[in-house]
Amino acid sequence: MRYLLVEDNAELADSVVKRLAMDGHAVDHALTLADADACLRTARYDLILLDVMLPDGDGRDFLARSRAQIETPVIVLTARAQVSDRVGALNQGADDYITKPFDFSELEARVRAVLRRRGGSARNEITLGTALFDPMSGNLRLGEDNVALRNRETRLLEVFARHPGQTFSKGQLLDRLFSFDADVTENAIEVYVGRLRRQIGPLGLRIETVRGLGYRLETE
Repeated sequence: MRYLLVEDNAELADSVVKRLAMDGHAVDHALTLADADACLRTARYDLILLDVMLPDGDGRDFLARSRAQIETPVIVLTARAQVSDRVGALNQGADDYITKPFDFSELEARVRAVLRRRGGSARNEITLGTALFDPMSGNLRLGEDNVALRNRETRLLEVFARHPGQTFSKGQLLDRLFSFDADVTENAIEVYVGRLRRQIGPLGLRIETVRGLGYRLETE
């Protein structure tokens, strides 16, 4: 999954990026609202983590403005603990908020909760045919059979699982899995798709190549 972090505190941002990257997520970091606008014009994101007080403006104004253009879920990062501030952010379109300083485990839990709600699910596991996939742990199981996926394969399967029936081109998958500073090509997608195919095949799942278009997840 690909996230956009809008945060002017370089030390905090570096910690958040590293923590999310440990789980295989791609994170682009914008220091200002102008940088965030540029990122949104260039890439598609699964989630935005948005600071309130930024060098070139108020994150809440950015939130209200962007809500007219995109539906990407947004978690507001704020040092303001007043109820009115939190209510204001939610009323302007935020999906959730977290107060600084925060524990990374809480941030990860809120991210998962927001993505579950947006996906219409109340639990972490996603049903794929007769198998169950947990994007948090990377486990894919069917009865007594269990496959533990690596981080990058987990995120690749998560992209397919959250968009059933959708065909993704190599470029789209590259955009969803890697940040701007990642030095990778579309050949990397072929490698990860090949690895994932070998792992999920025994559980009744397959990634079909749609000639001229890309890849699509198929379930039995």
